[in-house]
Amino acid sequence: MRLSTRLTILLITITSLVALAVGTFAVESSTHSQYAALDSSINGVADAASHPLSALSDALNLVQSNNLNLTLIVIDPRGHVTTVATGDVALTGRPTRADARVALRGIVTAANLPGFRLRAVPAGGGSYLLIAGSAAEVARRGHQLVLQTVAVGLLAALAMGVVARLFMRRDLRTIERLVTFATSVAHGDVGEEVPAASGSADVRELQRALADMVVALRRTIDVEKSSAELMQRFIGDASHELRTPLTVISGYVELLQRPDLSDEQRGRAVTRLAREAGRMDSLVNDLLFLAEVRELRDRGDELVEISDVVAASAHDFALDHPERTVTRAITPGLAIIGRADYVERLLGNALGNVLRHTGATDAVRVTLARDGNDVVLRVDDAGPGLPADSYGAVPESFQRFDPSRSRDSGGSGLGMSIMADVAVALRGTMSTARSDLGGLAVIVRLPVAPDAAP
Repeated sequence: MRLSTRLTILLITITSLVALAVGTFAVESSTHSQYAALDSSINGVADAASHPLSALSDALNLVQSNNLNLTLIVIDPRGHVTTVATGDVALTGRPTRADARVALRGIVTAANLPGFRLRAVPAGGGSYLLIAGSAAEVARRGHQLVLQTVAVGLLAALAMGVVARLFMRRDLRTIERLVTFATSVAHGDVGEEVPAASGSADVRELQRALADMVVALRRTIDVEKSSAELMQRFIGDASHELRTPLTVISGYVELLQRPDLSDEQRGRAVTRLAREAGRMDSLVNDLLFLAEVRELRDRGDELVEISDVVAASAHDFALDHPERTVTRAITPGLAIIGRADYVERLLGNALGNVLRHTGATDAVRVTLARDGNDVVLRVDDAGPGLPADSYGAVPESFQRFDPSRSRDSGGSGLGMSIMADVAVALRGTMSTARSDLGGLAVIVRLPVAPDAAP
């Protein structure tokens, strides 16, 4: 059963129950009031006929003068019944002295006089004056009121159903469109636009919530799709990079098995084996570190005095390479939130790239400064730099910007990718630019620690 039908039936049922309760109360109240009016008329005549010797004349005079719809009956000591005055409805039975004696105490009903209310007073000489009022009119009016109440209740229920449909039609149609849309989304169709919502605030809020859910779902699907593509490419590149040193190692192992190999050839083969094994070990370590950075982002963060870390790394680099001119411009007292080992790895990779891809005497400049709410780390070199169209690009895994950089000089191609991922793990960014020294400038922007923010 559709939601609109269920709501309409519910409202009609509630309206019918309310109409029934109100109608029942109205019928009972009206019937009680009419019985009270009839009893008041009977009691008024009984009070006027309180003197036994003049009871009959007093009662008859009051009934005739006020045109009361009452029946007056005299019952003598022998039980003979004399009707003195008759109302619109005649008695259907014969009253007895026993009925009269019971009615002396107040208004009563008798089984042998159905539809009448009775009151008796002494009439002298042992006789009784019985005052009877018909309740037929009360019953008729009550029955008529019940019919009117039922009719009004049905009309009210019908009107409520029509009004409910009119008022809910727009909201229900919108809900039906949203349900259809949600069903299509559940079946994988997330390309459609969320239906526009018009109507009550609740329906509009439902539409907004559904729209937010779809946007989040689309974003998640895009991220998963992109991650899957990157993972496939990463696995392909990694397998290719690992296959190369394994192939070289396998070839040299076969070479070493030859009995006619000279000592010099054997030495060169062992040296090449050691180099390829070292390169493969470095590649595996880089892969593991890259996986750790991507998996453990925003974990183990602490306050890092980045000025001290950069100063120490640059100082060690200058001591280890005295043939180079190493310029340092490091603003003291700067701090970030992150991990010190990540900062050390980032700077180590940047300076390692300088060693691989620049001349032995090319100048290097390490700069750390504050720029607004960011800390900017910059490593410039005077080497050959990158191709003109490679600056500013976000590095990918195993990417070599220059084909002339062979595996022997260029490493695995993970260095720039590691730096970019470390920068993201530290809530920052990494970019490349042409250095004013003539080579490459690696620029890392990291947010300054909140306590140090202006």
